[in-house]
Amino acid sequence: MKSIDPKDFKVVDKIKLKEIPTVLDVKADDKEKEEKLNKVQAKLSDLQDVMYAHNKYSVLICLQGMDTSGKDSLIREVFKEFNPRGVVVHSFKTPTSTELEHDYLWRHYIALPEKGKFAIFNRTHYENVLVTRVHPEYVLAENLPEINSVDDITSDFWGNRIKQINNFEKHIAQNGTIVMKFYLHLSKEEQRQRLLRRLEEEKHNWKFSPGDLKERGYWDEYMKYYEEAINKTSTSHAPWYIVPADDKEMSRYIVAKIIWEEMKKHTDIKEPELDEKTAANIELYKKELGEK
Repeated sequence: MKSIDPKDFKVVDKIKLKEIPTVLDVKADDKEKEEKLNKVQAKLSDLQDVMYAHNKYSVLICLQGMDTSGKDSLIREVFKEFNPRGVVVHSFKTPTSTELEHDYLWRHYIALPEKGKFAIFNRTHYENVLVTRVHPEYVLAENLPEINSVDDITSDFWGNRIKQINNFEKHIAQNGTIVMKFYLHLSKEEQRQRLLRRLEEEKHNWKFSPGDLKERGYWDEYMKYYEEAINKTSTSHAPWYIVPADDKEMSRYIVAKIIWEEMKKHTDIKEPELDEKTAANIELYKKELGEK
């Protein structure tokens, strides 16, 4: 099976999504992909335990992609070996009335991971320059000064949002949060097939919403704004990775392998050493515990 190199998926120059494949030919069956994923899962789980004890870094994993791109199942499969105390998943939906009383980044700030923990954002702060670009009327619910109609939402407004997002990510990265952002690159045809399966397989009917078809109609607009957002916000401290998503098993392994390879670079993440006094008295403590 072809080895996975994060550099092959990392966005370092301007990209065009239509030129990037949505499937990777690795000449491997699903069993081999699953075995590879299992090995990386175990490594990540061990690393997370050490990071929890080290207590200086946190990790933010951002997942974006069109409906049916496989975000939920990827989270389930990639992180299932983690100690539950060390990982938290946030699925951001339409802002609540309370969230709308704050700026659009507030709900993301308060969901950031504690030191020693992983947080996964299933849909992220990028919804504010993706869904709202396709549906600018959603911005009106934020009740912003000088924004009284869609006509008031200018290109400068979106440019400022991109800058704010870059500043947000730079701020948290400088304070110990390791940020990795993954765009699950799904083809329109594969999405059609997955939506059909939701309708044809009764046990998956609950996943289908007529709204999925409505948003599918905006496919080209979403691709335009995804491309723009990725190109303007992939940085050394918060890089984007474009992951082919037509093959769910492979996309899970790619994401897990990238996280592992990037985390290995932080060689200072180690279990803390005992203080001198405690270390010097280990035999005494063992003797005390051995007494009945």
